[in-house]
Amino acid sequence: QVQLVESGGGLVQPGGSLRLSCAASGSIFRTYALGWYRQAPGKQRDLVASITSEYRTNYAVSVKGRFTIFRNNANNTMYLQMNSLKPEDTAVYYCACALGPNYYWGQGTQVTVSS
Repeated sequence: QVQLVESGGGLVQPGGSLRLSCAASGSIFRTYALGWYRQAPGKQRDLVASITSEYRTNYAVSVKGRFTIFRNNANNTMYLQMNSLKPEDTAVYYCACALGPNYYWGQGTQVTVSS
């Protein structure tokens, strides 16, 4: 069982920045494949960015060049640095972890981009 806790969401103006954090339990964090997803009202949950245990990253086209995913294995935490935020980035952001055949989710954190 892996527990994931997100933090860092909030209200930001268009063009602003936020950094989300995802703290994970477990002594083998370095082996986890991790990702950030988001879900806007009335829409499906979509992948925003992912990072493997080998630090390979992947981004949705809509956020490439604006968002950066990274991880710190020393403190069991994954991050999503979000710059140049747009109103269409408004959503609940979830972190996720793949470990073997299992997939774990955090509880989500709200990001609202509005003036």
